[in-house]
Order: sequence, then structure tokens, then C-alpha cells
Amino acid sequence: MQNPKSQPATLERRRFQRVKVHLLGRYMLPDRREFPCQVINMSPGGLALLAPGIGNVGDRVIAYLDHVGRVEGKITRIIDNGFAMTVAATPRKRDKLAAQLTWLANRDILNLPEDRRHDRIVPRNPIAVLTLDDGSRMSCRIIDMSRSGAAIAAEQRPPLNAQVLLGRVASRVVRHLDDGFALEFVHEQLEETLEDSVTAR
Repeated sequence: MQNPKSQPATLERRRFQRVKVHLLGRYMLPDRREFPCQVINMSPGGLALLAPGIGNVGDRVIAYLDHVGRVEGKITRIIDNGFAMTVAATPRKRDKLAAQLTWLANRDILNLPEDRRHDRIVPRNPIAVLTLDDGSRMSCRIIDMSRSGAAIAAEQRPPLNAQVLLGRVASRVVRHLDDGFALEFVHEQLEETLEDSVTAR
């Protein structure tokens, strides 16, 4: 009798609903190199992520993801700017992942109006320093900002989904504007310390 564990991966993929999520994290390839990443969709059986360092199909990957924790699995295919991988987990861990993903998907839906309710303010000192993920720094001007993000005027525009620091606030590039780009903060900021945090050098 065929061992049910050896069923093709395509069946595995169909068993689970993929959820669109935006989770930041880090991952390690078999040669122990570590990179930042962003998960774009995930199910309890697998995930796809945007990643600067891409291994080979079959490579083992260990990832640490915001809100989810440690996951490990193998690269199944290479996609634009990243790869897809399986998630090796016990049935109990898969149930827990399914619950976490449902919560994350609902949180994203529920958060949409919330983001628009955050008042946008123009900082007293709009000049800030942006640190790119390769460590280079550039000067920019904050057009306006809220507790959840900022609009930035700058000569250079980092690529979409790039992870950057605005002052000392971890952010990600979510949109390109005519004269700059929009950032979403990884963690919502406190109003009292927002200005000091984004203009910190």
C-alpha cells in the first residue's frame, strides 16, 4: 500500500488555501547565508516569498517570520525575485498555522479603514535619512506621515517592497509616487515619539 506521506506535492498544494499576507522575516540557506524576506502568500503547507538570495530547488530553508515564528521546508520552485517553499510541520503545527493565517488575513481586511483614520501630519523638520537594505544612506524629505506610514520626496526610488529604515523606523516601500514613494511602517508608531523616530540620524 502506498504511504500517504509520499503523495505528490500537487495534492498537498490543493489541500490548503493560500492566503495573501505581507509578513517580514529572515531566512537561512544551506550555506548558512542569511537574508531578509517578505512572504507574499502562505498556506499551512507552503509559502512564496520575495527574497534577495535564492537557493536551488530542493535546498532546505529555515525562516523566522513575524507573527508566525520558525518554519522550515524545501525550495519547490523559483519565482520572480524569490522562491516558493514547502512548510514541514506536524498536523498540530499545521492547525496552529491555519489559525494564525486566518487571523492575519482578517487583520489585513479589518485594518484597511483603520489605516485611513490615522491623521496625516507634516513634521516640523521634514528632512530625514533613509537607510536602504544594503546599508547605503540617502537624504529625503517627508511630505507627510501618520502612525502607520509616510510619503517621501526623494531623487531615488527604492524598488517596491524594499525594506528600509526611515530614521530608526523599519518600513517597506508600498507605492511609487511622481516625485518619490510611499512607505508603510512595519510597526505602528506612537504619536508622541513618531517625529523623533523618523528624523533620528
